[in-house]
Amino acid sequence: MERREPALTRHEQAQRGGGPRPSGKAPKGPGGIRRSFKAPKKPVKKTQAGKRRIQKPRQAPIVPPQAVAGRALMLVVAIMSFLACLTVGFVTVVNDAATDWSNELVREITIQIRPVDGIDMLQQIDRTVALAQEFQGVGHVRALSDQETQELLQPWLGGDLNLDDLPVPRLILVKIAQPELLDLTEMKATIEDDIRGASLDDHRLWTQQLSSMANGAVVIGFGILILVLASMILSVVFATRAAMSGNKEVVEVLHFVGAEDSFIASQFQRHFLVLGLKGGLVGGAIGCLSFMLIEFLGNTPNEFGAAGQAQALLGTISVSWLGYVGAGLVVVLVAVLTALTSRIAVHSHLAGMD
Repeated sequence: MERREPALTRHEQAQRGGGPRPSGKAPKGPGGIRRSFKAPKKPVKKTQAGKRRIQKPRQAPIVPPQAVAGRALMLVVAIMSFLACLTVGFVTVVNDAATDWSNELVREITIQIRPVDGIDMLQQIDRTVALAQEFQGVGHVRALSDQETQELLQPWLGGDLNLDDLPVPRLILVKIAQPELLDLTEMKATIEDDIRGASLDDHRLWTQQLSSMANGAVVIGFGILILVLASMILSVVFATRAAMSGNKEVVEVLHFVGAEDSFIASQFQRHFLVLGLKGGLVGGAIGCLSFMLIEFLGNTPNEFGAAGQAQALLGTISVSWLGYVGAGLVVVLVAVLTALTSRIAVHSHLAGMD
């Protein structure tokens, strides 16, 4: 009788290398139907070079970008930016008007001839005009006509005015072509000595008053601008503290596990920088539109309304390009101050936690 070896298990056959070879076919299921199994493919993004890249999970921001307090602060920043832009526009309008007034007054002087008994007024006027034209730097010289003199006196003396019945002084306007060549002191002394009843007014007092008024308006405008920016800074400080209080647990955990203060501060700084930039752009855009609206309404013909009074005081109301540049600088300044203020407030809060 032959001796049969005991049957080997599949594991033992595999160890000896004599096990059944795989046929490469899928196993049969019920009914003799072969089923194929495919492993699920994982989504893998490829770069342009065909290499696989593992996506890193995005870090959630510490400060929620759509917080209610953030929207309220953006509204406050927009209002402050609008007021700051209006202040800059007002300063530029007043400064430009004062500069135009000063330039006109510097290039014009007035000679007044008062009536004197026994002296012909018309001859005195002709002599004064001829004498004024002899000085270097003088351009055009002319005497006001009777009609122009009556129009000047009409608001006070009425329309039915006869200049022959009243001792009304006559005015001579002298246009200065080259102010640097004209010696006003010599001209004033010569005219007042040679012409009886004549006096020369170089508007120096008015020029000084206009310069003082313009400088005062600029100082007041900068003072208002500083107050507006200071109010905005205080608002940002309170908003930063409120944001840190709302995320107190997150900030404390990051701080005590070793996160650097600059990292935590940069999160708040980035949030408030975007917020301040949005608010500043909104306020600056509304301010520029207000400049255009004021220019349109201010130059509308209206003798008795507020626009007419502004035209009489400031002339043509128009915000120069400096006003628009100033509005742009206000937007940038607001964004920078908002970011820096939030960063300083976060560092101060973290220093107190230590």
